[in-house]
Amino acid sequence: MHYTIFRKSAIAFATGVTLSAVTAEITPAATFDPAPLYDSFVSFSTTNPVNGDATDIYYPTLDDGTAVDELPIALLLQGALVDKAFYSDYASQVARYGFAVVVPNHFQTLPGLGNALAPETSQLPAVLDQLNMEATDPNSPLNGRVDTQKIGLLGHSFGGSVGLSLAGEICLPGLCPESFERPEELLAGIFFGANLRDMNDVFLPIDNDDIGLALIQGDQDGRALPFRAERTFEQIQTPPRALVTLGGVNHFGITNVNRPDGVIPDPNPPLLAQDVAIETVARWSGLFLRGTMLDDEDALDYVLNTGAALDPNVVSVVSEAQPVPEPATWAGLAVVSLGFLGRRLRAS
Repeated sequence: MHYTIFRKSAIAFATGVTLSAVTAEITPAATFDPAPLYDSFVSFSTTNPVNGDATDIYYPTLDDGTAVDELPIALLLQGALVDKAFYSDYASQVARYGFAVVVPNHFQTLPGLGNALAPETSQLPAVLDQLNMEATDPNSPLNGRVDTQKIGLLGHSFGGSVGLSLAGEICLPGLCPESFERPEELLAGIFFGANLRDMNDVFLPIDNDDIGLALIQGDQDGRALPFRAERTFEQIQTPPRALVTLGGVNHFGITNVNRPDGVIPDPNPPLLAQDVAIETVARWSGLFLRGTMLDDEDALDYVLNTGAALDPNVVSVVSEAQPVPEPATWAGLAVVSLGFLGRRLRAS
């Protein structure tokens, strides 16, 4: 097996063993531009006819204002208690990489929170049904513009846990209302400030069956702690996979503001400007989805190999592009972050 490990931090440690850490030789691709493919976007609001979720949809436009053709779908699963409006900056930037980004407000009952904004696995088939309708509705701006055979997942915090559950066909209380089968249309997922573990703090194997998965983690995250992202990354069974750590970013580096209304705030303040953090998370998200869903080799190479050396906001990237025979552990990788204790359901 071959891992690419890039780190800028001088701190590295292992879990009870001595590591010979590897720093990959990175040769930046001078001709590749990681900026969005499209300069403009449009959004509209609608209601999912399957589950009633109020939904915003963002998509890129051409110079004449029409939607781009053959847009894959990217479903953004919100953090618990975070209204969809707080993802508008992030969603619009990811859309400009060539996706129809769907951002629903989904309510469910959570222990201690009551009826609250929180995603769950049932949203994926509901959104697929919704976009199939949009694609054939002559009154929809996406009529004839959406490729409903390709869907990727984006997610924040609790939403990232739901996305990882979908990729691994894992049904946990709070994340999954009933057993399900992963749809064939699901091709990739990339999640910010997220991890997956059960209520006993056991990190579960994620049998992603070659679905590309990546995690983006802020090193200042005081809610979804960095070491939990590391443990989750270990459990992703098949590549391509990546763990990207950003410097100075806390738990809300993906939302329009650092303290969205109604959330439990991160005790750690951000050290990177909010607009810079959002652009960084969106760029890595959009490129990973392009690389895994659209076979964009340059985009995937940026995420797995060259991008860390080019991005001053990246502390480290651990990635793998080739199949592995069994789950890896951090004894075979460089561990580059420290964290604090926390609980998944309290991360928002």
